[in-house]
Amino acid sequence: MKIDTKNLVSITDANQNFSKIAKKVEHDGEVVILKNNEPKFVLSKFNETGKVDEIQMLTIIANLILTEHINAFKELAK
Repeated sequence: MKIDTKNLVSITDANQNFSKIAKKVEHDGEVVILKNNEPKFVLSKFNETGKVDEIQMLTIIANLILTEHINAFKELAK
């Protein structure tokens, strides 16, 4: 995951200025929230999160199928 430094905010700032952070998410797509100067949370638009989750789920399923049936895929590749 690439983190744009302009989208880093402290957990204190996120807590005290949530409306400002929400507007930043609306404009930039996501914000990384730091706790003790370490990335801890990502706040993103709901629809963008859904797309990422779908891609991640498809990748997991594809890996499971390939792993389970690797011998069959090797035979088909011949």
